[in-house]
Amino acid sequence: MAATDWRLAVDIGGTFTDVVLLDAASGRIVVDKTLTTPSAPLDGVRTGVTQLLAKAGVAPHEITAPIVHATTLITNALIEGKIGRSGLVTTKGFGDTLLIRDEHRYDMYDLQIEFPAPPIPRELTFELDERVSASGQVIVDPGETDLAALAAQLADAQVESVAICFLNSYVNRANEQKVAEYLRGRLAVPVCISADISPQIREYPRMITTACNAATMPVIGPYLDELQKWLSAEGFGGSVLMMLSNGGVVSADDAARAPIRLVESGPAAGALAGSWFARRLGEERLLCFDMGGTTAKACLIEHGQPGLTNTFEVARAYRFKKGSGFPVSVPSVDLVEIGAGGGSLGRVDQFGLLKVGPESSGAEPGPASYGRGGTEPAVTDTDVLLGLLDPAAFLGGDMPLDASLAESAIARVAEQLGLSTIDTAAGMHEIVNQNMAAAARMHAVEMGVDLRGVTVIAFGGAGPVHACGVADLLESNRLIFPVNASVLSAFGTLVSPVRIDLARSLPRMIDTIDPAERDALLDELRAEGRRVLSAAGVPDDAVQFRYGVDARYSGQGNEITIWVGEGDEWPASPSDVTDAFDREYRRIYGLTIPDVKVEAVTWRLSASATTTVVEPSSLLAAADGPPQPIGHRPMVFGRGIPAVDSPVYRRSDLGAGARFDGPAVVEERETTSVVRPGWSVEVATDGSLIATRDRSKQGAS
Repeated sequence: MAATDWRLAVDIGGTFTDVVLLDAASGRIVVDKTLTTPSAPLDGVRTGVTQLLAKAGVAPHEITAPIVHATTLITNALIEGKIGRSGLVTTKGFGDTLLIRDEHRYDMYDLQIEFPAPPIPRELTFELDERVSASGQVIVDPGETDLAALAAQLADAQVESVAICFLNSYVNRANEQKVAEYLRGRLAVPVCISADISPQIREYPRMITTACNAATMPVIGPYLDELQKWLSAEGFGGSVLMMLSNGGVVSADDAARAPIRLVESGPAAGALAGSWFARRLGEERLLCFDMGGTTAKACLIEHGQPGLTNTFEVARAYRFKKGSGFPVSVPSVDLVEIGAGGGSLGRVDQFGLLKVGPESSGAEPGPASYGRGGTEPAVTDTDVLLGLLDPAAFLGGDMPLDASLAESAIARVAEQLGLSTIDTAAGMHEIVNQNMAAAARMHAVEMGVDLRGVTVIAFGGAGPVHACGVADLLESNRLIFPVNASVLSAFGTLVSPVRIDLARSLPRMIDTIDPAERDALLDELRAEGRRVLSAAGVPDDAVQFRYGVDARYSGQGNEITIWVGEGDEWPASPSDVTDAFDREYRRIYGLTIPDVKVEAVTWRLSASATTTVVEPSSLLAAADGPPQPIGHRPMVFGRGIPAVDSPVYRRSDLGAGARFDGPAVVEERETTSVVRPGWSVEVATDGSLIATRDRSKQGAS
């Protein structure tokens, strides 16, 4: 028997938990999907993994490679406020920082402006008499009496974790470290310090990042502990690696210490899968469109890589208003995420207009058609009513949907609007497509990119159902439905590098910085990078370093990030950095500012290791003739448009080179690919469906 090398990946989404099993030796891939269990996420993981192993005929002990895990637990905990009871310790006089924020009003004219409640309330914020100067000198050393009183206060408050964020600690961590060691010795709860989580200038972003980290430590820590105990008891031989927001993976222990780095874990995995496909298909620019049960994500891939950002806003009070959430300072894949998924709910607002999302039915109770107690109409319900989904074939028939419940839920909204039920369903479908296309366009505008004509790759459970509609709105002429699209984010974790992005602020003029001071800072970052990668199983000689800097013209208030090279030492001269900054500044703003010096504010280091290339077996046999549908069903593609009797194909029946025109639908267990009128499909040799648009045939859509 040929040797096997099984790799297991898990992705916990807001509605479904996806699991993927890949044999790196043969390329065989097996997938499964089960409902997420928000109140006890391990239950859904256990169910999914157990079902998957039974389907593949694989025993737990055969999986010896690290198990890679992506999750939305951190994001959902912060959005829903289901976080731990955490305490915050800060410098005397700065206890109101989380309430004052940065004094920015995201809507100048909203007299009732709202912000999300801080993850740590004022009554659990404690001030300590300590002080470090801006140059790093310890002015006030916290005393033993004050520390004992602080420990007693935190114990009396029954906190489950502690965040420590002192003024200027990014320059000198001595006071934060001293207090953390004292509290760890007297409190049986996890403690984190801002010098580890976000050692960067600007007090509010550093404090809110540290506070969010502490508030989610009681969420992720117990889960990872339970997960690893279960895996060990079942006989799995591999360790657990967690997907980070930046597209890298680290050990479970490092993830538990800094869970805020997981805030965009699941979407980042999808972006990495999109990058893998872009390189494989030779696409220079590719828009990832990932629509699941709760949210939709869009990420632009250019030159085979997703963009990265150094800040990410989570838990916005208003999803489309930048500044209404928590600006956490964590490296993240640059993407846009909105509340538009299969579970997004339709309603009539106070003006009598039809709205969809961002509220979602989630996994519990789910859309009305799930038959689990949901009564409000969701996008999945509209897709059933329009004929885009076969209720009897949902999840391969393992989870049949109830079309009558979907119709009843939509009918209640239709009655308020004075419309027919079918037109209301078509309206909801159109609105959610418009919402997703608008979000993608806005994100592209912020990046200075025109999306018209860009190739789209659609994945997630609901992505292939809505992809043609979104691509039409984006004026895209080429659309890819990849194999196993529904679980592509989980697959993305298997092609992700082991990586950690680190940063530390040290404001200095580029042309006057002391190289010894800079190199001492980078030595610390390199040592931390090696430690994190070593914990994930990477040998020391395999670690690669990349260097960057956040820089600005002297006197400016904001920076831009430039990357200057790779190696074991800082690779750039002052003039190299200045020239790179000028080029990037001109690219963004169209000009440079002559005779003004450039200041480096934050120094960045990316530590990574090249991953083993994983290639699923994917060469399909050539089609032996025109594809034969397994049936037909009426499908509605817009308001006031009669249903069209459309062929239904089984994806496993389609051979390489097979061609067919829309309207049509291609079904597989985990998702359904809907091909609208005006689109033509050819099956690629790897099994992907490549759809192209013919505008002359789109009169009916």
